[in-house]
Amino acid sequence: MEGMGPDWKGLLKWSMANSDGTQPAREISDEERRWFNEAMQSQFLDVIKRMKEIALVMSMPVPVLEAQGVTVEELEGMLEELQEHVESIDMANDLDAIGGLVPLLNYLKSPHAGIRSRAAEVVSTVVQNNPKSQQQVLDNQGLEYLLFNFTKDKDITSRTKALGAISSLIRHNKAGTAAFRLANGYAGLRDALSSEDPRFQRKALQLLQYLIQDNAKDASAASELGFMHSLISFASNPNADVRQAALHCLLEVARNCGDGEESTTPEETSALRKVLGDRIDEISRLNPEDLAALKEERHLVDALWQLLFHEPSKLRKEGLLGLPEDDETPPEVAVRSPSLLEASRIRPPDVAQAKDVPVLRLGI
Repeated sequence: MEGMGPDWKGLLKWSMANSDGTQPAREISDEERRWFNEAMQSQFLDVIKRMKEIALVMSMPVPVLEAQGVTVEELEGMLEELQEHVESIDMANDLDAIGGLVPLLNYLKSPHAGIRSRAAEVVSTVVQNNPKSQQQVLDNQGLEYLLFNFTKDKDITSRTKALGAISSLIRHNKAGTAAFRLANGYAGLRDALSSEDPRFQRKALQLLQYLIQDNAKDASAASELGFMHSLISFASNPNADVRQAALHCLLEVARNCGDGEESTTPEETSALRKVLGDRIDEISRLNPEDLAALKEERHLVDALWQLLFHEPSKLRKEGLLGLPEDDETPPEVAVRSPSLLEASRIRPPDVAQAKDVPVLRLGI
């Protein structure tokens, strides 16, 4: 909003005046340093002030706001602005202290789908790689609200945004992951896979992959709870993102099943051999340009084939894994690379949370 952001013009003018790129950097005087620090502190205080104003608005009953002429679209815009502010981990951690976290979580229960979706996006940003805010949200029933929207909301966008927020909330958080399992979160993931929305399906698959990576025993649980049929089906999905997410999950299941424990039943193994074999044949017939675009999938299919059938795939035999068009470094097929925001906010794991979490046999 006008006048609420940093004084970028003043800061840019100061920066250009002190470094035009043609002269060696000169020493900054105490007066200039003091001016710069004051300018940055002023903008920091302005953001906190603005966040307090937003928190106050969120605390007001929606009927009161509507009576004052405030529209749902304006409230969504306000949440979008708040999301920009809490991209800073310091601002995210201040949200609860200024009284904004509980009203934000209450917006997850709004009768308006757009507000529920926006609120979930803000929560996702607040908790991403942020143990302090994750705990604050868990302490204030945030996971319960998000799980309700994820599993019960009639709006698919709201369900998808809630799932994204859940994923951010429980990643690298043992208490959150355990709470998700206890709340029968796997039932919600299985239902999400039966939806018709590819984005919703992909997010569910990505969270399932993370859960199996987080606790290897969940690979057996996923198999026992009937996920394999969906995963095998999705391995031939026409949507490339869904297909690759399913292949990642299958690979994690195959890698993490216990010693002497088969990751698939004979029927599932037979079905998977056919699905993977057909996909390998399709990939083998592609032109070089299309082959290059499927670098990650080629390596996924080959790794899964070798794990399940103890032999190199046709792709490897025909030299289709490493192509001249490929980058030199093969893709890491087991781990998703963090986004820029995630990378900037990663914190060392809490040693106290490093204990293994036993697999939960959930009654689904």
